[in-house]
Amino acid sequence: MKGKAVRAFAALFMTGFLIGCGSKSNAPDDYATNQGYETKERVSEKKTGVSAQTGSQNEKSGMDKADLKVGVLYLSDPAEGSGYSYTHDLGIQGMVDNLGLSREQVVRKVVDDSDKEASRKAIQECIDDGCKIIFTTSWGYMEVTAEMAEEYPDIYFSHGTGYMSNGSNFNNYFGRIYQARYLSGIVAGMNTKSNKIGYVAAQDSSNSEVTGGVDAFAIGVESVNPDARIYVKVTNSWYDPAAEEAASRELLDMGCDVMTQHCDTPFPQTLAQEYGVYGIGYNSDMSKETPDSCLCSVIWNWSAYYTAAVQSVLDGSWDGSNYYGGMEEGLVQVTRLASFCAEGTQEKLDAASADILSGKNNVFDGVLMTNAGEQVGTEGTTLDDATITGNINWYYRNVEVLE
Repeated sequence: MKGKAVRAFAALFMTGFLIGCGSKSNAPDDYATNQGYETKERVSEKKTGVSAQTGSQNEKSGMDKADLKVGVLYLSDPAEGSGYSYTHDLGIQGMVDNLGLSREQVVRKVVDDSDKEASRKAIQECIDDGCKIIFTTSWGYMEVTAEMAEEYPDIYFSHGTGYMSNGSNFNNYFGRIYQARYLSGIVAGMNTKSNKIGYVAAQDSSNSEVTGGVDAFAIGVESVNPDARIYVKVTNSWYDPAAEEAASRELLDMGCDVMTQHCDTPFPQTLAQEYGVYGIGYNSDMSKETPDSCLCSVIWNWSAYYTAAVQSVLDGSWDGSNYYGGMEEGLVQVTRLASFCAEGTQEKLDAASADILSGKNNVFDGVLMTNAGEQVGTEGTTLDDATITGNINWYYRNVEVLE
């Protein structure tokens, strides 16, 4: 993700979050594995960072629920069952249940985000099919989504990751996944025996979304185990099963005994279990595939955002604001720890979680040293959202990138 800091969707998001927690969806219960959800009374006491700025769409009236259709573009088939697209589809299913829509009111398209013509065609098909709001879930859809938003000002477009928006009918959504990444680094650091931790990354340091996650994880590892090193293998693709399998095997063959990832397939986890070592999943709870090796997973609760966004279209309150939630809003989490985690892991995790939620620890605090020996940040400050989302193009000092 890249670009300026973004603002919350306001109290509407909180409503969606609370509804989502209580939903009886027939989707897999990946989000029920964490005990960090808060009561309605507690959430209502919090400041939500509501934006007062509105776009021209805010002047429009809502629409009848029965007339609504929602379009979604996925990078891969959600039915594959673990990765990025699967997790977004869980969020869409949760939104459908929360708002009482029918399954037929969602139009799903699976399309390679690097193929701009195919992406444009998929969006056009959603529009021709009557979709009023279209979610494009992967980085590569960004420019095409921006162009289509200009062509169709009466359609709402919402793009996940990336950095573009127009403040009117086209917004951007993502979250503080680095918070959960940091916590999972603590888990990895507490459970490695070889002090070699593997990380399969979709993109190189030019992409702040991926690199920021690597660095947050590495900072978490160092906080409990300064002797451990993180070995990163880049696939240069958001979704490439063959490359992800090969990268995982390379890291495992060099002795990494904890594997984590920013890639779409579960290969880093399934191969970790095959090799008899540990894994930390991403996107959804990957313990369902690897119950004997998964220490925990870093997960998204996308239904919180999707519920709020679609509800804003229904009731006419859409204002074009960007969204950037985190642990406090329930958008990002770490699942329950496995019973075989090392002694003391839970205590370290609990303390670190409390520090993040209280604001005592913002992950990218103070002076940070890169693996090139350079300094980032200053004492007594923390990196701002714009830097975190758009300018983390360096690796932390305990990270080594494999060729």
